[in-house]
Amino acid sequence: MRLSALQLNRATLARQSLLHRERTDATAAIRSAVALQSQTPVSPYLGLWNRIADFAREDLDAAYAEGRVVRGNPVRMTLHTVAAADYRTFREATEPSLYAAKLGARTAGSGVAIAEAERLTAGVLDFAAEPRAAGECETWLAERLGPEAAKAAWVGIRQYAPLLRAVGDGPWGFTDRVAVVAAPDRPTLGDREAADAALQQLALRYLSGFGPASAADLAQFAMVQRGRAKQALLALGDRLEQHQGPAGETLFDLPGAVIPEPDTLAPPRLMAMWDNVFLAYFDRSRTIPPELRTDLIRNNGDVLPMLLVDGLAAGVWRATERGIEATAFRPIPDEAWAGLAKEAAGLKDLLADREPEPYRRHHYWWAKFPEAETVLLE
Repeated sequence: MRLSALQLNRATLARQSLLHRERTDATAAIRSAVALQSQTPVSPYLGLWNRIADFAREDLDAAYAEGRVVRGNPVRMTLHTVAAADYRTFREATEPSLYAAKLGARTAGSGVAIAEAERLTAGVLDFAAEPRAAGECETWLAERLGPEAAKAAWVGIRQYAPLLRAVGDGPWGFTDRVAVVAAPDRPTLGDREAADAALQQLALRYLSGFGPASAADLAQFAMVQRGRAKQALLALGDRLEQHQGPAGETLFDLPGAVIPEPDTLAPPRLMAMWDNVFLAYFDRSRTIPPELRTDLIRNNGDVLPMLLVDGLAAGVWRATERGIEATAFRPIPDEAWAGLAKEAAGLKDLLADREPEPYRRHHYWWAKFPEAETVLLE
Protein backbone atom coordinates (compact mmCIF):
# COMPACT_ATOMS: atom_id res chain seq x y z
CA MET A 1 0.00 0.00 0.00
CA ARG A 2 1.27 3.47 -0.87
CA LEU A 3 0.91 5.84 2.06
CA SER A 4 0.63 9.61 2.01
CA ALA A 5 2.63 11.95 4.23
CA LEU A 6 -0.56 12.74 6.15
CA GLN A 7 -1.27 9.07 6.80
CA LEU A 8 2.26 8.61 8.15
CA ASN A 9 1.83 11.63 10.39
CA ARG A 10 -1.41 10.33 11.85
CA ALA A 11 0.07 6.86 12.34
CA THR A 12 2.87 8.36 14.44
CA LEU A 13 0.46 10.46 16.50
CA ALA A 14 -1.81 7.47 17.13
CA ARG A 15 1.01 5.20 18.28
CA GLN A 16 2.49 7.95 20.44
CA SER A 17 -0.88 8.53 22.17
CA LEU A 18 -1.07 12.08 20.81
CA LEU A 19 -4.44 11.80 19.08
CA HIS A 20 -6.02 11.33 22.49
CA ARG A 21 -4.61 10.79 25.95
CA GLU A 22 -4.71 7.19 27.15
CA ARG A 23 -5.92 5.97 30.54
CA THR A 24 -2.84 4.06 31.57
CA ASP A 25 0.08 4.21 33.99
CA ALA A 26 3.54 5.70 33.53
CA THR A 27 5.37 2.41 32.94
CA ALA A 28 2.91 1.20 30.30
CA ALA A 29 2.88 4.59 28.59
CA ILE A 30 6.68 4.71 28.42
CA ARG A 31 6.74 1.23 26.93
CA SER A 32 4.09 2.30 24.39
CA ALA A 33 6.14 5.39 23.49
CA VAL A 34 9.23 3.09 23.26
CA ALA A 35 11.60 5.65 24.80
CA LEU A 36 11.19 9.16 26.16
CA GLN A 37 14.07 11.54 25.56
CA SER A 38 15.46 12.59 28.95
CA GLN A 39 18.36 14.97 28.50
CA THR A 40 16.66 17.08 31.14
CA PRO A 41 14.73 15.31 33.94
CA VAL A 42 11.54 17.31 33.36
CA SER A 43 11.06 16.12 29.77
CA PRO A 44 9.68 12.61 30.53
CA TYR A 45 7.12 14.16 32.87
CA LEU A 46 5.97 16.53 30.13
CA GLY A 47 6.04 13.68 27.62
CA LEU A 48 3.74 11.57 29.79
CA TRP A 49 1.48 14.53 30.58
CA ASN A 50 0.89 14.83 26.83
CA ARG A 51 0.09 11.11 26.54
CA ILE A 52 -1.77 10.07 29.72
CA ALA A 53 -5.24 11.19 30.80
CA ASP A 54 -5.12 12.69 34.32
CA PHE A 55 -1.37 12.10 34.56
CA ALA A 56 -0.04 12.25 38.12
CA ARG A 57 3.61 13.20 38.54
CA GLU A 58 3.83 10.82 41.49
CA ASP A 59 3.21 7.88 39.16
CA LEU A 60 6.49 8.50 37.34
CA ASP A 61 8.25 9.32 40.63
CA ALA A 62 7.28 5.87 41.90
CA ALA A 63 8.21 4.12 38.65
CA TYR A 64 11.73 5.56 38.88
CA ALA A 65 12.07 4.86 42.61
CA GLU A 66 10.90 1.26 42.24
CA GLY A 67 13.09 0.60 39.19
CA ARG A 68 10.20 -0.08 36.82
CA VAL A 69 11.59 2.57 34.48
CA VAL A 70 15.22 3.67 34.15
CA ARG A 71 17.16 6.62 32.76
CA GLY A 72 20.25 5.83 30.72
CA ASN A 73 21.54 5.91 27.13
CA PRO A 74 20.11 2.78 25.48
CA VAL A 75 19.24 4.50 22.17
CA ARG A 76 20.62 7.37 20.09
CA MET A 77 23.65 7.69 22.40
CA THR A 78 21.81 10.09 24.68
CA LEU A 79 19.70 9.96 27.81
CA HIS A 80 16.31 8.30 27.51
CA THR A 81 13.79 6.92 29.96
CA VAL A 82 12.71 3.39 29.05
CA ALA A 83 10.88 0.55 30.73
CA ALA A 84 13.37 -1.44 32.80
CA ALA A 85 12.30 -4.56 30.90
CA ASP A 86 13.45 -2.93 27.63
CA TYR A 87 16.78 -1.51 28.75
CA ARG A 88 18.99 -4.55 28.25
CA THR A 89 17.64 -5.32 24.77
CA PHE A 90 17.93 -1.72 23.60
CA ARG A 91 21.45 -1.31 25.00
CA GLU A 92 22.66 -4.58 23.44
CA ALA A 93 21.18 -3.54 20.09
CA THR A 94 23.20 -0.32 20.03
CA GLU A 95 26.41 -1.84 21.47
CA PRO A 96 28.56 -1.68 18.28
CA SER A 97 27.83 2.03 17.78
CA LEU A 98 28.50 2.91 21.40
CA TYR A 99 31.69 0.87 21.45
CA ALA A 100 33.06 2.64 18.38
CA ALA A 101 31.96 6.16 19.23
CA LYS A 102 32.37 6.24 23.00
CA LEU A 103 34.83 3.63 24.19
CA GLY A 104 37.13 3.48 21.16
CA ALA A 105 37.11 7.08 19.98
CA ARG A 106 36.85 8.70 23.41
CA THR A 107 39.64 6.73 25.08
CA ALA A 108 42.03 6.88 22.11
CA GLY A 109 43.43 10.24 23.21
CA SER A 110 43.80 9.25 26.84
CA GLY A 111 46.70 6.89 26.27
CA VAL A 112 44.61 3.93 27.48
CA ALA A 113 44.65 0.90 25.20
CA ILE A 114 41.24 -0.40 24.14
CA ALA A 115 41.72 -3.73 25.93
CA GLU A 116 42.56 -1.85 29.13
CA ALA A 117 39.51 0.38 28.66
CA GLU A 118 37.31 -2.71 28.39
CA ARG A 119 38.79 -4.12 31.60
CA LEU A 120 38.31 -0.81 33.39
CA THR A 121 34.71 -0.59 32.17
CA ALA A 122 33.97 -3.92 33.83
CA GLY A 123 35.63 -2.65 36.99
CA VAL A 124 33.59 0.56 37.00
CA LEU A 125 30.40 -1.48 36.64
CA ASP A 126 31.34 -3.60 39.64
CA PHE A 127 32.24 -0.46 41.62
CA ALA A 128 28.87 1.09 40.69
CA ALA A 129 26.83 -1.90 41.81
CA GLU A 130 25.50 0.65 44.31
CA PRO A 131 24.92 4.32 43.43
CA ARG A 132 28.12 6.32 43.06
CA ALA A 133 28.72 9.99 42.37
CA ALA A 134 30.40 10.50 39.01
CA GLY A 135 33.40 11.95 40.86
CA GLU A 136 33.77 8.75 42.87
CA CYS A 137 34.02 6.74 39.65
CA GLU A 138 36.65 9.08 38.28
CA THR A 139 38.61 8.78 41.53
CA TRP A 140 38.41 4.99 41.26
CA LEU A 141 39.92 5.26 37.77
CA ALA A 142 42.57 7.72 38.95
CA GLU A 143 43.80 5.18 41.48
CA ARG A 144 44.57 2.89 38.55
CA LEU A 145 45.55 5.31 35.78
CA GLY A 146 46.63 8.52 37.43
CA PRO A 147 44.47 11.68 37.48
CA GLU A 148 45.09 13.03 33.97
CA ALA A 149 44.55 9.73 32.12
CA ALA A 150 41.56 8.96 34.33
CA LYS A 151 39.89 12.28 33.50
CA ALA A 152 40.27 11.63 29.78
CA ALA A 153 39.28 7.95 29.96
CA TRP A 154 36.24 8.56 32.19
CA VAL A 155 34.56 10.62 29.48
CA GLY A 156 34.44 7.60 27.15
CA ILE A 157 33.81 4.94 29.80
CA ARG A 158 30.87 6.74 31.43
CA GLN A 159 29.20 7.19 28.04
CA TYR A 160 29.85 3.61 26.97
CA ALA A 161 29.28 1.57 30.13
CA PRO A 162 25.68 0.48 30.83
CA LEU A 163 25.33 2.91 33.71
CA LEU A 164 21.97 4.30 34.74
CA ARG A 165 21.38 7.66 36.35
CA ALA A 166 20.68 7.08 40.03
CA VAL A 167 17.44 8.61 41.28
CA GLY A 168 17.89 11.63 43.55
CA ASP A 169 15.81 14.23 45.34
CA GLY A 170 15.47 16.84 42.59
CA PRO A 171 12.03 18.11 41.59
CA TRP A 172 11.90 15.64 38.70
CA GLY A 173 13.66 12.74 40.36
CA PHE A 174 17.29 13.62 39.59
CA THR A 175 19.77 16.26 40.73
CA ASP A 176 22.45 18.29 38.95
CA ARG A 177 25.06 16.29 40.87
CA VAL A 178 25.26 13.23 38.62
CA ALA A 179 25.17 9.84 40.32
CA VAL A 180 25.25 6.55 38.45
CA VAL A 181 24.48 2.91 39.14
CA ALA A 182 25.17 -0.18 37.05
CA ALA A 183 22.17 -1.66 35.27
CA PRO A 184 21.01 -4.59 37.42
CA ASP A 185 20.37 -6.78 34.38
CA ARG A 186 23.76 -6.13 32.82
CA PRO A 187 23.74 -6.11 29.00
CA THR A 188 26.13 -8.33 27.05
CA LEU A 189 29.05 -6.26 25.77
CA GLY A 190 31.28 -6.96 22.79
CA ASP A 191 29.11 -9.72 21.30
CA ARG A 192 28.04 -8.89 17.73
CA GLU A 193 25.67 -11.86 17.49
CA ALA A 194 23.85 -10.75 20.64
CA ALA A 195 23.76 -7.17 19.33
CA ASP A 196 22.21 -8.20 16.00
CA ALA A 197 19.58 -10.38 17.70
CA ALA A 198 18.73 -7.51 20.05
CA LEU A 199 18.44 -5.07 17.15
CA GLN A 200 15.70 -7.23 15.64
CA GLN A 201 13.77 -6.97 18.90
CA LEU A 202 14.38 -3.22 19.05
CA ALA A 203 13.10 -2.95 15.47
CA LEU A 204 9.81 -4.57 16.50
CA ARG A 205 9.47 -2.23 19.46
CA TYR A 206 10.38 0.78 17.33
CA LEU A 207 7.76 -0.02 14.72
CA SER A 208 5.12 -0.49 17.40
CA GLY A 209 5.65 3.12 18.46
CA PHE A 210 6.80 4.85 15.27
CA GLY A 211 5.88 2.71 12.26
CA PRO A 212 5.51 2.59 9.35
CA ALA A 213 9.18 3.49 8.97
CA SER A 214 12.22 2.89 6.80
CA ALA A 215 15.57 1.30 7.58
CA ALA A 216 17.03 4.80 7.61
CA ASP A 217 14.45 5.85 10.19
CA LEU A 218 15.28 2.91 12.47
CA ALA A 219 18.98 3.67 12.12
CA GLN A 220 18.36 7.30 13.08
CA PHE A 221 16.28 6.39 16.13
CA ALA A 222 18.75 3.83 17.48
CA MET A 223 21.88 5.58 16.13
CA VAL A 224 23.16 2.42 14.47
CA GLN A 225 24.63 1.86 11.02
CA ARG A 226 21.99 1.92 8.32
CA GLY A 227 23.18 -1.44 6.97
CA ARG A 228 22.58 -3.05 10.38
CA ALA A 229 19.11 -1.54 10.55
CA LYS A 230 18.20 -2.83 7.09
CA GLN A 231 19.61 -6.27 7.87
CA ALA A 232 17.54 -6.44 11.08
CA LEU A 233 14.32 -5.50 9.31
CA LEU A 234 14.85 -7.95 6.46
CA ALA A 235 15.74 -10.73 8.91
CA LEU A 236 12.30 -10.34 10.51
CA GLY A 237 10.76 -11.55 7.24
CA ASP A 238 7.02 -12.18 7.40
CA ARG A 239 6.86 -10.82 10.93
CA LEU A 240 6.66 -7.47 9.14
CA GLU A 241 4.69 -6.05 6.25
CA GLN A 242 5.89 -3.49 3.75
CA HIS A 243 4.36 -0.29 2.38
CA GLN A 244 5.50 2.42 0.03
CA GLY A 245 6.07 5.92 1.30
CA PRO A 246 5.10 9.14 -0.50
CA ALA A 247 8.27 9.03 -2.64
CA GLY A 248 8.06 5.29 -3.25
CA GLU A 249 10.49 4.38 -0.44
CA THR A 250 10.10 1.05 1.37
CA LEU A 251 8.48 1.31 4.78
CA PHE A 252 8.21 -1.54 7.29
CA ASP A 253 5.46 -2.08 9.82
CA LEU A 254 3.85 -4.61 12.11
CA PRO A 255 1.12 -6.58 10.30
CA GLY A 256 -2.29 -5.06 10.85
CA ALA A 257 -0.99 -2.06 12.81
CA VAL A 258 -3.42 0.83 12.83
CA ILE A 259 -2.97 3.60 10.27
CA PRO A 260 -5.68 6.23 10.89
CA GLU A 261 -7.56 8.00 8.15
CA PRO A 262 -5.65 11.07 6.95
CA ASP A 263 -8.48 13.40 7.99
CA THR A 264 -8.34 12.23 11.63
CA LEU A 265 -8.33 15.28 13.88
CA ALA A 266 -5.10 15.94 15.76
CA PRO A 267 -5.48 18.08 18.88
CA PRO A 268 -2.90 20.76 19.76
CA ARG A 269 -0.17 19.91 22.25
CA LEU A 270 2.66 21.67 24.10
CA MET A 271 5.51 19.23 23.58
CA ALA A 272 8.59 18.57 25.71
CA MET A 273 12.09 19.47 24.54
CA TRP A 274 13.64 16.72 22.42
CA ASP A 275 10.39 14.75 22.19
CA ASN A 276 11.00 11.71 19.98
CA VAL A 277 7.90 12.43 17.92
CA PHE A 278 10.18 14.96 16.19
CA LEU A 279 13.44 13.00 16.29
CA ALA A 280 12.65 9.33 15.68
CA TYR A 281 12.97 9.53 11.88
CA PHE A 282 15.64 10.20 9.30
CA ASP A 283 12.94 12.11 7.40
CA ARG A 284 11.80 14.54 10.08
CA SER A 285 9.28 16.19 7.76
CA ARG A 286 6.79 13.67 9.15
CA THR A 287 6.20 16.11 12.02
CA ILE A 288 8.44 19.15 11.32
CA PRO A 289 7.80 21.33 8.24
CA PRO A 290 11.19 21.57 6.50
CA GLU A 291 11.06 25.36 6.37
CA LEU A 292 10.85 25.51 10.19
CA ARG A 293 13.50 22.94 11.00
CA THR A 294 16.43 25.27 11.64
CA ASP A 295 14.33 27.47 13.93
CA LEU A 296 13.08 24.52 15.97
CA ILE A 297 16.25 22.40 16.03
CA ARG A 298 19.17 24.65 16.81
CA ASN A 299 22.71 24.25 15.51
CA ASN A 300 23.99 22.97 18.88
CA GLY A 301 21.40 20.17 18.90
CA ASP A 302 18.81 21.80 21.15
CA VAL A 303 15.34 20.64 20.09
CA LEU A 304 13.08 23.31 21.50
CA PRO A 305 9.71 22.77 23.22
CA MET A 306 7.33 22.89 20.28
CA LEU A 307 3.71 23.70 19.57
CA LEU A 308 2.10 20.73 17.83
CA VAL A 309 -0.84 21.93 15.73
CA ASP A 310 -2.74 19.63 13.38
CA GLY A 311 0.02 17.08 13.85
CA LEU A 312 2.90 19.33 12.77
CA ALA A 313 5.31 21.60 14.60
CA ALA A 314 4.06 25.17 14.40
CA GLY A 315 6.30 27.11 16.77
CA VAL A 316 7.67 27.05 20.30
CA TRP A 317 6.52 27.63 23.86
CA ARG A 318 8.18 28.62 27.10
CA ALA A 319 7.09 29.06 30.69
CA THR A 320 7.69 32.55 32.09
CA GLU A 321 6.73 34.47 35.20
CA ARG A 322 3.67 35.73 33.33
CA GLY A 323 2.56 32.28 32.19
CA ILE A 324 2.93 30.02 29.16
CA GLU A 325 4.06 31.99 26.13
CA ALA A 326 3.59 30.58 22.62
CA THR A 327 5.41 31.79 19.51
CA ALA A 328 3.98 30.65 16.17
CA PHE A 329 6.11 30.39 13.03
CA ARG A 330 3.14 29.58 10.82
CA PRO A 331 -0.54 30.66 10.94
CA ILE A 332 -2.59 28.97 13.67
CA PRO A 333 -6.41 29.01 13.48
CA ASP A 334 -8.47 30.41 16.34
CA GLU A 335 -9.73 27.01 17.48
CA ALA A 336 -6.15 25.74 17.78
CA TRP A 337 -5.18 28.78 19.85
CA ALA A 338 -8.11 28.00 22.14
CA GLY A 339 -6.91 24.40 22.43
CA LEU A 340 -3.38 25.53 23.23
CA ALA A 341 -4.72 27.83 25.96
CA LYS A 342 -6.52 24.87 27.53
CA GLU A 343 -3.31 22.83 27.36
CA ALA A 344 -1.40 25.70 28.97
CA ALA A 345 -3.70 25.67 31.98
CA GLY A 346 -2.97 21.97 32.51
CA LEU A 347 0.76 22.51 31.99
CA LYS A 348 0.89 25.25 34.63
CA ASP A 349 -0.77 22.87 37.10
CA LEU A 350 1.79 20.17 36.27
CA LEU A 351 4.75 22.50 36.83
CA ALA A 352 3.38 24.65 39.64
CA ASP A 353 5.09 23.52 42.84
CA ARG A 354 8.08 21.75 41.31
CA GLU A 355 9.61 23.95 38.63
CA PRO A 356 7.32 26.64 37.19
CA GLU A 357 9.83 27.67 34.52
CA PRO A 358 11.51 24.56 33.11
CA TYR A 359 13.99 24.97 30.25
CA ARG A 360 14.71 28.52 31.45
CA ARG A 361 18.39 28.18 30.59
CA HIS A 362 17.41 27.69 26.93
CA HIS A 363 15.47 30.95 26.70
CA TYR A 364 18.39 32.75 25.02
CA TRP A 365 17.24 31.19 21.74
CA TRP A 366 14.12 33.37 21.74
CA ALA A 367 16.21 36.44 20.85
CA LYS A 368 17.37 34.66 17.68
CA PHE A 369 13.97 33.83 16.20
CA PRO A 370 12.56 35.53 13.10
CA GLU A 371 9.62 37.88 13.56
CA ALA A 372 6.62 35.80 14.62
CA GLU A 373 3.29 35.96 16.43
CA THR A 374 3.65 35.55 20.20
CA VAL A 375 0.67 34.91 22.46
CA LEU A 376 0.42 34.59 26.24
CA LEU A 377 -1.85 31.56 26.61
CA GLU A 378 -4.64 32.33 29.06
